Amino acid sequence: MVRPAYRSRSLRRIKVRTPGGELKTHYEKRFRNPPRCAICGRVLQGMDEKRIKTDHEPIRAVSRPYGGYVCHDCLRKGLKIAVRLRS
Repeated sequence: MVRPAYRSRSLRRIKVRTPGGELKTHYEKRFRNPPRCAICGRVLQGMDEKRIKTDHEPIRAVSRPYGGYVCHDCLRKGLKIAVRLRS
């Protein structure tokens, strides 16, 4: 029986073959997916690392408009379209 702390499903179970040829189970924390652009879906640059441990820690967003929500390419395209429609 494993330690009671390891019985939780919040830990990821990984099977590892040891040098002795035995198959062991290693337990590690699950990590969140990286933040992505709302329009094109690509990973946002300038945000914290991919391996954010919990949702409780605030992610520092980029200081530009829609920073942390839209990538820089989509923002540029959106601003161009908005300016062209306005004039």
